[in-house]
Amino acid sequence: SISVSAQLVKEGRAVGLVSMGNTGMVVAASTLLLGRLPGIRMPAIAVTVGFTGHPMVIVDMGANVDASAENLLHNGMMGSIFAQDILGIEAPRVALLNVGEEAEKGPKRFKEAHQLLTEGCAGFVGNIEGGGIFGATTDVIVTDGFTGNVMLKLLEQFGEFVLSKVAESAQDAGLKISPEVFGPVIRDLDYAAYGGALLVGVDGVVVIGHGKSDPRAVSNALKQAARAADAEINKHIIAGLEASGIS
Repeated sequence: SISVSAQLVKEGRAVGLVSMGNTGMVVAASTLLLGRLPGIRMPAIAVTVGFTGHPMVIVDMGANVDASAENLLHNGMMGSIFAQDILGIEAPRVALLNVGEEAEKGPKRFKEAHQLLTEGCAGFVGNIEGGGIFGATTDVIVTDGFTGNVMLKLLEQFGEFVLSKVAESAQDAGLKISPEVFGPVIRDLDYAAYGGALLVGVDGVVVIGHGKSDPRAVSNALKQAARAADAEINKHIIAGLEASGIS
């Protein structure tokens, strides 16, 4: 079904592919059947999160675990355009996830990526450490697929773990916490609010949803695909790359 959907997009019989199936299969089928955008060597998964109180996109969350410095530059540029087209952020701030804020920190490819982002990505504000993702200092976080996927799975489970421990402690203490207290927190941590992740860098609109998506998540994933198609995000990515001399 994933390959059939990708083929329909390629033939122009559908504006986008939305799948709650195996992420690796969606990435592989989309890359092989739809192809990559000019200048993009590897696609990336752009995940929107809202636990900072405002929407933020993290790129990449699992498509390319061995990202080069050039791939990280592309992730930053595509993430910036995603933030503009999909999240409505006029001038996105872009940060590189690293082990320290200083430009010389991290492995060689991250040092090189810092330089490339400084020179070629508008809105780049430098490195950000892991704890910095909970602040409001950036709109786009750039990382490789290995780190991003580990971080995504940790954030999903950690949010559920903390809420369950708070509820358990409150019950043990004989306290009753009203839904109004937990409600906003749960909404910020709920993946269903955005429905899925956009696979950026392929020549078509592809949204990858969570395997345990409920009807609301599926509906929002379909809406995200429609927004991406209406915004013509791929045209803007190509134009951005060309303007930077990448094609």
